[in-house]
Amino acid sequence: MLGHLDLSKVLFLDVECVSGKANYEELNDDFKYLWKLKSKSVLRKYDEEITDEEADAAYKDKAGIYAEFGKIVCISVGIVGRNPDTKELFVRLKSFASEDEAELLRDFSQMVTQYYNNTATHYFCGHNIREFDMPYICRRLLINQLPLPNSINIAGKKPWETKHFLDTLELWKFGDYKNYTSLKLLAAVFGFPSPKDDIDGSEVGRVFWEENDLPRIAKYCEKDVLATVQLLLKYMLQPVLTEDQVMHV
Repeated sequence: MLGHLDLSKVLFLDVECVSGKANYEELNDDFKYLWKLKSKSVLRKYDEEITDEEADAAYKDKAGIYAEFGKIVCISVGIVGRNPDTKELFVRLKSFASEDEAELLRDFSQMVTQYYNNTATHYFCGHNIREFDMPYICRRLLINQLPLPNSINIAGKKPWETKHFLDTLELWKFGDYKNYTSLKLLAAVFGFPSPKDDIDGSEVGRVFWEENDLPRIAKYCEKDVLATVQLLLKYMLQPVLTEDQVMHV
């Protein structure tokens, strides 16, 4: 499926997002009004008035997935290498996690610009990276008035100009765009450990706003990155990595 892809040239990544504020009541009046408008489609109540209670519940549950109403609290990345002695693959996992979104975006962008800015030689890989992770990162960079690294600034680009984005969801579809297949399901199908053994995406906002536990979110995010590495290895008909081949930086 992927030919002779050099995995050392691939940056694996996953993003975790939360609502921009802890709850609906903390929004200013303009954003309260705009979220109520958005809630009509979120709740599929297009011709009904949304109550404050409904808006608050929808905000806590769904605001984080929209870049206009959410923010990034963690970007985890994985870099694959090969042990020169044993020739075995290994992966280094690292997280950019912070309550200061601009800080983590600057750090992530600096790494991308320094090491992954050549679209002819390097790749980005994630599950649904084309539809979610990369657009979200780009939008939040602009909202924070930070420059976009050339390799991820794909606005207006043609499909053949974005071949450096390896989307494990898209690769699994084989041209069939009717269904979404989760990373958790594919982990079960291919028989490697599921990344969802602690919290799931719906709980990230609670863990951030109520428990203030960024390390737990980063750990969860890194598990998603590792699962994406394992899935791509399966796509390439290669064995998955064992625990002693995984390093956390």
